Order: sequence, then structure tokens, then C-alpha cells
Amino acid sequence: MDQDTIRITPADTVAAEEDRFHRFRLIGWWDQDRLARAKVLVVGAGALGNEIVKNLALLGVGNVLIADMDRIENSNLSRSVLFRAADNGAFKAETAARLAKDIYPDICVHFFNGNVVYDLGMGVFRWADVVLGGLDNREARLAINRNCWRVNRPWIDGAIEQIQGCARVFVPDGPCYECTMSVIDWQLLQKRRSCNLLSKVEMQGGKTPTTPTISSIIAGVQCQEAVKLLHGLQTMRGRGWVFEGVSGDSYQTEYQQKEDCYSHETFDEVIPMNVRSDQITVRQFCQEARRLLGPEVALELGREMLEKLVCPKCGREEPVFASLGRVGAERAFCPDCPNTRRDVVTFHKFDGGEPFTDRTLREIGVPPFDIVIARTADRMVGLELAGDAKEVLGPLANDREGIQWT
Repeated sequence: MDQDTIRITPADTVAAEEDRFHRFRLIGWWDQDRLARAKVLVVGAGALGNEIVKNLALLGVGNVLIADMDRIENSNLSRSVLFRAADNGAFKAETAARLAKDIYPDICVHFFNGNVVYDLGMGVFRWADVVLGGLDNREARLAINRNCWRVNRPWIDGAIEQIQGCARVFVPDGPCYECTMSVIDWQLLQKRRSCNLLSKVEMQGGKTPTTPTISSIIAGVQCQEAVKLLHGLQTMRGRGWVFEGVSGDSYQTEYQQKEDCYSHETFDEVIPMNVRSDQITVRQFCQEARRLLGPEVALELGREMLEKLVCPKCGREEPVFASLGRVGAERAFCPDCPNTRRDVVTFHKFDGGEPFTDRTLREIGVPPFDIVIARTADRMVGLELAGDAKEVLGPLANDREGIQWT
């Protein structure tokens, strides 16, 4: 027998077939080790998110973070494969993470219970290899889109209604979600804000009618595109796959890139800093940024922050320090002056000379593991609060380190 011949014994065949992912490995281009190393952020743990998480676990994706702010309601049980009646009242993300572990015990999975627009730091998006969205509102999609573009990460959006849906792939350097937004989309987005830009409670969330069948179809396409992305294969980048459930028809649509799109901004470099947002003050952060990037660096946040509410009649000021969209319109009126709407004082830039300079970044509303935008004459650099990584990523953060803060 030739020396290079490999003898396949019955025992080898049995061992291979007992491998959990044996059938996947029969696909010529499949790399199970690549999926085991992959890091995936799932935003939204409702009907679509359930199917996405289930698929990722079955596929053997190794590292998954699930983000959602909502709790499970009884109406979720007919559309969400991971939830049970006993889970009513529990956080969706936390429950989905626990059940993903039941499906695939070797998965490293963690959850984030919070608002993905205001509470989820940009560092999470840089951590991920790909982002999968199972969302039901434009504001969250727009926030994900801008964060992904800044840190040069692809994301795959899913949308469902009744028995129809769409999956689309957005990759930086091509058309993005904001490029697809119509005038009506922007008008609906603006309706979420009152005249002084505070959020209208009644516009915070909708109740979209869907079925488990359309969720499984769209999430299946999203995960299939994610597998292709992770393998470096050609995907539907810049395009969407639309399924019309009533007729059974499906088709692809190609999006056009808008050259003046506000989302098209990518960091030239991201510098991980070994600092925590709840320990470093605004003044100290500015000093460190100037040490790293020079005295002319300009610092800004990725969201508009509400510093305070000021009554124009009595002059009373109420410090707030939260993302503008987190504050409801009901807080606009002065408690001492009936029917008097207070003015909002906002900021998104800082230089260390503000009245709040001795507050920590967390105290002025910066979420943990965020990335502060630093602009110089010719570069846009991200300063990542890497010291917060373990707080946000939990067991997924074992490879996050940053430069020491001096």
C-alpha cells in the first residue's frame, strides 16, 4: 500500500458521524472552526430574534451576545420558539441566552438587558464580526447602521409583518440602511419626538402582527447570509430579499448608495483605552485624548445628550444627563409653573471646560463600553472605553484589553 494512503476504518466512520456537526462538514466550503470562533451580536430577542438565536446555536456559532430591553409577555409565546409560559415577565435577552445554551451547551452566550439605541455602547459593535437585527422600529435600525458603519462591521437586517418579510445585507462601502430610507420613513421617525425633541411615550413601540412561519423564513435567510459572510463568500450585500407570503412570490431588490448619506463615516483607527466610563472624569478623558492625539483634538459622542431642563419662566434648572431620546415628553413641563414647557439644553461635544467636567463619563450619560469620537485635522479616531468590556460582554470579553491610562 502506498505510504500516503489513509486507511478509513469503521471506527473512524462512526466517530465522524457522531460529531455534532458532521453533516455540515460534508459541505465542501464549510469551516466549522471558523463558526466556532465567530462573534455575533443579535439585536432584538422577539419573534425574529428567537429564530436567529436558535439557528446560531444549531449552527455551532461560538460567541453570541443578545441585546433587548423588553420582557416576555403572553402574546410572545405563539411566535417565539425559546419562550415558555413560565418565562412571562422575564427579560427576553436573558431567557434567549439561557435557552441557546440548552440547544448547544458549548456556545459562549451572554445577554444585554437595555435599550440598544441609548444603552448599548459602540464597542459592542466593534467586538462583533457580524450584527443580526430582529427589530421593529426605524430608530433602532438607524442607530445600528451608524454604529456598524463607524466600526466597519456588516449587519443583516430582518423585517416582518403579517406573513411577509424582508432580509437585507448592509456592508460598509456600499448602500446602507439610511440610504434606503424614504421621506415617509423620516417623517415617521420624527413623529417619535415632541416639539422640543423629547420622546413621545405613545410612539415608543408598536405591536406588529406577525406569525412564527414568517419569522422562521426571514431569520433563516439572515443566518444563511451571516454564514456566507463569515466564510468570505458572496452575499446579498446592498440588496434585499423580499418574500410575499400571500402569493408565495419572492424577489431581490438592489439599493442605491447615497453619496451624502450621514451614516457613511468610518473610523480611521480605534484605540482601546483601559479605562472605565464610571471611573474617568470628563476632564481626565480630555487630557488623555490630547496626550494621545494632540492638543487640537475635538471630542464628540455618538448621540445627542440632554444636559438639563430649564424653565423659561422661573429659571429652575433640572440636571438630567441622559441620551435625549430616553427622556419622555411628559417631563417637558415645569413642576412649579403650570403649562410652562421647559427648554432643553443638549450637547454632543465636550472639551473639558464644561460645568460638568468633574463628572465621570457614565455620570453624563455615556453608556459602558462606548467609543468616543475624536477628530483631528485629517483623521477620525475612536477612543474605546475597553475597561467596561467585561461589564457588558461578560464571558465574551476574555480577549479585550486596552492601552493603560496614564
